[in-house]
Amino acid sequence: MVGLLLVISGCSNFQKLLKSDDVDKKYKAALEYHQKEDYYRANQLLEQVSPLLTGSEQAEQAKFYLADTYYELGDYLLADFHFRSFYQTYPRSPLAEQAMYNQALSLYNQSPSFEQDQTATITAIEALQEFLVRYPNTDRQAEANELIEELLVKLDRKAFDNAHLYYKLRYWKSAVVAFDNFQKEHASSPYSEEAAYLKVDAQYRFALESIPSKQEERFQQAVEYYQSFIDQYPDSKFTRNALQVYENTLAELEKVKKINQAQANS
Repeated sequence: MVGLLLVISGCSNFQKLLKSDDVDKKYKAALEYHQKEDYYRANQLLEQVSPLLTGSEQAEQAKFYLADTYYELGDYLLADFHFRSFYQTYPRSPLAEQAMYNQALSLYNQSPSFEQDQTATITAIEALQEFLVRYPNTDRQAEANELIEELLVKLDRKAFDNAHLYYKLRYWKSAVVAFDNFQKEHASSPYSEEAAYLKVDAQYRFALESIPSKQEERFQQAVEYYQSFIDQYPDSKFTRNALQVYENTLAELEKVKKINQAQANS
């Protein structure tokens, strides 16, 4: 019962504070709520007083903490906006570095799973890279680079899945082109090895379903893709499967050569 009365009393006091015209009192209370990690109440008060503190000594800190309450509440869209506004307004502030990093973190937290559109992911990478350029000696460098790497892997996965979709749909020619482009554009990707193997298999299947006059050339291309795959990934987990595709390719190639030779001699 005592606890309930304290809660009711606290709510009543907070409501009175919200309706108060005492800006200084509201600001001090907001900082206290923030320190107690009561970010919702801190946010409510800072939303009211921050515009009224413009031009004062407290304006800078109020603006930063307002942005921070949005971040802590998980409203990353508004956190992004307010942190960006802060470091653009106060570029020389001691809090500017933290604000710029938190703005990048806000974008990082808006990055969706790899299945979805990755525009937000690209924006987050750019923000983190911009932060590292602006603050090359920051002690947040290692963490920022880890986040960038994590986001790049997500982009890799998205690009790989886009290429793999052609393979699953049995559009062999398109799959070969897509896997080839993936290898060129994502050379260091953890998915590049699998893309190299699937390119071999897709080229073999493409050749198998081609018209007779095109088969020899296309099977030969599959052989070249296999040789490139083995050179690049000699200890690949896909080696056994790739070897089977290679042997099938050689067998088909031999058949096609015999047919072409017979036709040439007839």
